[in-house]
Amino acid sequence: MKHGTLLFGFIFIMIIVLPLFLVALNVSPDEQSSDPDFFVGVEYAIDNHSVEGCKALVDRVKNFTNTFIVDSVGITFDKNNLNEVCDYVYDADLYLYVFFISPINSTGHFRYNYWPHIWISEAKEKYGDKFLGAYAMDEPGGNQLDAGSFQLVIDAENQTEASELFVYLLDGHIDYYDYARKCENITLLTSEYALYWYDYKAGYDIVLAEFAWNHSRPLNVGLCRGAANVQQQEWGVMVTWTYNQVPYIVSGDELYDDLISAYHSGAKYVMIFDHPDTDYSEYGILTEEHFDALEQFWDYVNDNPDKHGIQKATTVYVLPEHFGFGLRRINDKIWGLWPADTDERVEQIWSNINQLVDEYGYSLDIVYSDPEYNDTLQELYDEVIFWNQPIT
Repeated sequence: MKHGTLLFGFIFIMIIVLPLFLVALNVSPDEQSSDPDFFVGVEYAIDNHSVEGCKALVDRVKNFTNTFIVDSVGITFDKNNLNEVCDYVYDADLYLYVFFISPINSTGHFRYNYWPHIWISEAKEKYGDKFLGAYAMDEPGGNQLDAGSFQLVIDAENQTEASELFVYLLDGHIDYYDYARKCENITLLTSEYALYWYDYKAGYDIVLAEFAWNHSRPLNVGLCRGAANVQQQEWGVMVTWTYNQVPYIVSGDELYDDLISAYHSGAKYVMIFDHPDTDYSEYGILTEEHFDALEQFWDYVNDNPDKHGIQKATTVYVLPEHFGFGLRRINDKIWGLWPADTDERVEQIWSNINQLVDEYGYSLDIVYSDPEYNDTLQELYDEVIFWNQPIT
């Protein structure tokens, strides 16, 4: 498995080095304005192939957002569709991310009708600082935990091997876009609901913690923000599904509260997922109450720049190294490979985390013991609590 990933990475490095070098020879760098301190917007997501539908959503939100994510394979697989949409987003004066997946599918065929790494280089030249980068893959940790279609580690001897394989294989999958990142000064982003620490270890610059279902907001902020803080990366929030049926997503009032919580907790990116493949409303799962909440939040952000990040993480809880328990419920999976009761540490850790979240709320970060970062914890936090310490 490891040798296959190395070969995959080597082949794509050979494919992309020369074209990117040739493109770079023709690039005359423009003066770039500095990025804002906070990005907020929507994601046009998943299956819908409507270029016009995507444009309509841009028009609906452009006056109270500054960022747009194009995440529709019917658009991103086709260069003409992608160019048309991205030109429209750029003309609306919005920052831009584009969703990409592994260029080669499971049968060995190329998914795109263009070379994504060359398009990224051209997009950076064309859109300048408005093109932020690639949303590369989706929910890699969640797929691992829930045995999804993108589960990377199918078998492992123990949690140490599982964590090392996961990081190694995920790094191999995003390596194609990593080279473009190094050449074009873009960022690699993903959205996630589990195992955030290991996403960053694999090479992501930004991970968006999903506010979804009935999952604890403070817990997921603590996991994502903690991983970002310790590994010196950026983080954010993606508000997404709450129900499988109408109304699909939280109410407008609840959405506003989620956005405020993310902003106060220091998220640099706050995005709202919109799935257009539904007849629920003109724009998909988002309705007028959600747009009203987003506009109200936009006003709050502009009126209160000093409130960004006021909820500091002062305490950190340190999980065992390589630990892969999902932390959603007491019987969650471990690395998607083992049940919770196969690790005697789970019960104590689950109890500790729930107690600490109740006590500290959004002031708690949760990280993993790691020789590369352990020495920095005392510098970053007022209080460091290890998983095997008693909690009073």
